[in-house]
Amino acid sequence: MDSDYGSVLTSFGKALRRARSRAGLTQEGLAEASGLDRTYVSGAERGVRNPSLVTLARLSDALDIRLSDLLTSIEVGGRR
Repeated sequence: MDSDYGSVLTSFGKALRRARSRAGLTQEGLAEASGLDRTYVSGAERGVRNPSLVTLARLSDALDIRLSDLLTSIEVGGRR
């Protein structure tokens, strides 16, 4: 995977972890609320999973935030 795009996954993982913490959820709680496995949530937070658009929507719904809010803090090639 191109390193710039790998960094997108890492940046998304950090944004997901921040949003989960603000929501007061554990990885297990977010997994349950979104219908995902806890190991998937963990992998997404570590930047080793590449979530689909549907998965992103499920995560943002479970976090009770807009998908755009979850994505706006992601950096791509040093830009937001």
